[in-house]
Amino acid sequence: MGPRVKLSGIQRQALALYRGFLRTARLKAPDERQRSESVVSAEFRENARNVDRRNFVYIEYLIRKGKRQLDQLKNPDITGLSTLQINKIMKSEGLAFDGV
Repeated sequence: MGPRVKLSGIQRQALALYRGFLRTARLKAPDERQRSESVVSAEFRENARNVDRRNFVYIEYLIRKGKRQLDQLKNPDITGLSTLQINKIMKSEGLAFDGV
């Protein structure tokens, strides 16, 4: 095994958040677990691809938002995650607007 890569604080936070989502998904029903893991994985991959790594303010915002969502998912009454992709659809069709 090669040398360990030293992670920054923000990278450790993002990784801890990702692991937290996966651990919490394990507590849900099997079908919802798979769906939750899929949503979380896709969201993290998308942000890794599309967010500038030097945009620390936005990354910190995403981490805070993720922590709130994780706290909600930990609630036993919440069965799973869902994702809404209106902005992507609207942007691709030229229908994007401010104020959402």
